[in-house]
Amino acid sequence: MPGRVIRTIAIVALLGTAARADAPAKSGDDGEVKLSLPTESDRAAWTRPGFRLGLAFAYGEIVGLHGAPGGRELGVDLHAGLRLDEDWSLLLSFDYARVSSSHGISGLRFAGTLDPTWHITRALSLAVGLGFGGFVNARTNAADVDPLPGTLDSSYNFPGASPAMPLCDGSGILGVVRGEYAWVIGPRGAFDIDLEVIGQYTQCVDPTGRTEPDTAQPIVRTQYWPLTGGTLSAGFTWR
Repeated sequence: MPGRVIRTIAIVALLGTAARADAPAKSGDDGEVKLSLPTESDRAAWTRPGFRLGLAFAYGEIVGLHGAPGGRELGVDLHAGLRLDEDWSLLLSFDYARVSSSHGISGLRFAGTLDPTWHITRALSLAVGLGFGGFVNARTNAADVDPLPGTLDSSYNFPGASPAMPLCDGSGILGVVRGEYAWVIGPRGAFDIDLEVIGQYTQCVDPTGRTEPDTAQPIVRTQYWPLTGGTLSAGFTWR
């Protein structure tokens, strides 16, 4: 009799263990660990609104119009702004370049523009910007032009860009059209190739070091240089 009771208890214990093993896991139990897949591609993530910062190295040519001097350009471009939505961005662009030529102009060129940018596709975009641009201590190898600084009793505006003054310090209005193609290389970085065309109208000022005898105002010579040109740049953008 005692042996039969012990066997009965053992059978009941085995049946209980099997029932617990077959029972579904409760909601609080840890289930099988599964790795989730990415919810979007890196290229799709770049279409989301947010801050963008770009840096590129540029090479190009500045061409003087109506007798104004030009030269080769080598510099850096900085772009910063906001991606507004899938189709549009609003950027601020700053360009700093060294312009050099044996027969044209040599000096530092700067520019700053506000660029509304249309993203035609996820890779291709087109920007049209407006702002300012100019030169710092830009010089030519040409001889000085009349009227010479020592002959002036008041400031003088040249009627045209030719013959060009040997020195230009000044700025003026600038327009730019830029096409860009971007390769996304990760969730935070992209590689860009830009082709840019500019038009610049610069007010060049040459101080003579003299003052007007009646007003004591500085005597300067002023000449306006119309310029155009293009650059090709390559760099990176971060978000």
